[in-house]
Amino acid sequence: MTTSQDNHLTRIAAPEGVAPGTGYSHVVWGTGRFIAISGQCAFDEKGELVGEGDAAAQARQVFENLRRCLAAAGAGFEDVVKLTYFVTDVAHLPAVREARDEVIAPDRLPASSAVQVAALFRPELLMEIEAFAVLPEPTGTGSHSGPETETGFRTGPGAGFGTGFKTGFAG
Repeated sequence: MTTSQDNHLTRIAAPEGVAPGTGYSHVVWGTGRFIAISGQCAFDEKGELVGEGDAAAQARQVFENLRRCLAAAGAGFEDVVKLTYFVTDVAHLPAVREARDEVIAPDRLPASSAVQVAALFRPELLMEIEAFAVLPEPTGTGSHSGPETETGFRTGPGAGFGTGFKTGFAG
């Protein structure tokens, strides 16, 4: 089993009894704040398509859009735990992998899924990629930062993924 751990994320590239993946980790988990990035397409900041008919150009633009969305949440590609690729042709996957490898280190590969779809919402789009990330809890805040409710759940900022459950039961 190949495992790597850094800060708040643990990656298992190949769990025991599972063949290693090519370019992804089978399992990734972490503690902290969960971030979901909607599927991104190859549009620039003006909404214009970048790279019509060019999978490599579209993939680079998609990863740039993902970078900007992650940054808006205070995250980076090192915090990504899952990528889902929707491509109109699996022949575009090498271009997607090349663009991904420009921004994600080979020892920090997220879990991934690739799906060939019949079409995206505009015919000139070759791909759409969504991301899930986990940010570590800010230092000095502890693992919980919202008020606790009667149910034992915490609410408010910082009460997201990996936090929010009261442990132990009285009785």
